[in-house]
Amino acid sequence: MRIGAMVLVASLALPAAATAQPYDNYPVCLRVYGPVRYDECRYVSIEQCRPSASGIAGQCVVNPWYRPPTGPSSRRVKRH
Repeated sequence: MRIGAMVLVASLALPAAATAQPYDNYPVCLRVYGPVRYDECRYVSIEQCRPSASGIAGQCVVNPWYRPPTGPSSRRVKRH
């Protein structure tokens, strides 16, 4: 019985881990190098990221985990 419960718990946990997104959903990241390397994914363009990378050991890169929004935009303005 315990083995069955453990298999059930493990099978429920796996899909959640597979769909988790490790970075914010922005198309560009600032990759910072140093004793600890990390990414700050909060930029909409390379041009917006460049001032943040200036003067530090950093580089602007395309976010490989970015998912563009799907469906119709909610910002449509109705004109009469």
